[in-house]
Parts: sequence; C-alpha cells; structure tokens
Amino acid sequence: MIDASRRLLSAAAAMLFVVPLTGAGGLPEAVTEPPVDAASVVSADDPTEVGWRLLASLNYRTGETGEELAALAGKLVKIPGFTVPLEDWASSATEFLLVPYVGACIHTPPPPPNQLVYIQMDAGKRATMDGWNPVWVEGVLEIEMTQSVYGYVGFTITGQRVYPYGS
Repeated sequence: MIDASRRLLSAAAAMLFVVPLTGAGGLPEAVTEPPVDAASVVSADDPTEVGWRLLASLNYRTGETGEELAALAGKLVKIPGFTVPLEDWASSATEFLLVPYVGACIHTPPPPPNQLVYIQMDAGKRATMDGWNPVWVEGVLEIEMTQSVYGYVGFTITGQRVYPYGS
C-alpha cells in the first residue's frame, strides 16, 4: 500500500517537471488555441454585469463615485435583484425599485440610497412584479439621486429588459 502511494506521488511529481517541447532554435513550439465558441464571445452590445458591492461604493452623502462606478454612467448594464412595485399590489409595472434582498423597503426601513435602483421601463414596456424571485434588469444606468415613496434612491435605469435571474 505504501509503495503504491509512493509510486503515485512520484508520477504526480514527475508531471510537474515536464520540459516544454521546443522547435527550431530552442523556442517553444507553436500552441494552437482551441476553437472559439461563438456563444461565449462578449460583444460590445452586451450589458456589463454590475454587482451591489460596486453600487455601494457610491457615497450618497457627497455624491462621490469611484472610477469603476463612474465609468458605467450612461452605459448598458445588467443588475440582479428583487423588484418592489411603487404601486401597492401591482402585478406588472412601468416603474419600480430594484433592491439587493427580498423584502427590502416593505415593512422595514429601506436600504441606503446606494442600494436602491429606480427603474423606469422604456416606453411601452412593462415588467412583471414578483418580489419573491430574483431577476436581472438590463438598461442604461445613471448615477443620480432621486426620491421615491420609500426615500432617496442613488441610481436610475431606463429598463430595456427584465427576466428571471436563472436565465
């Protein structure tokens, strides 16, 4: 049993010290890249995924943003979160809040402005309100303080698409 373990260990160690193959002149041989899957290529039109930690970097008292957050202003982004309708019991809406956790703003003090996103859907579009299930919201991000029925909000998005988080 011990001999078998030692042989296995020796074989593993030998694999770590493999000498690269060389071509003419001692240079490494050309390595061919695997074919690129067209579905995995990100185009310039794809939204930038933005997390709540980055949004939290907005100093909502002074309005100061870091470079990474400031660079997203006016850009197409997608943010995960939970919907909070601005009208009671709405099943779909043209405007709503996006929050980082289920139940935010309802029966509890709202999160700070840098953790609230006001969404106004593009003309003619509505989003289904299901506050219990996470969604992705895609749209153009603006960093601006606005007021909602739940207090101040640090961001607005002109919503282009809302879809389930698992999609």
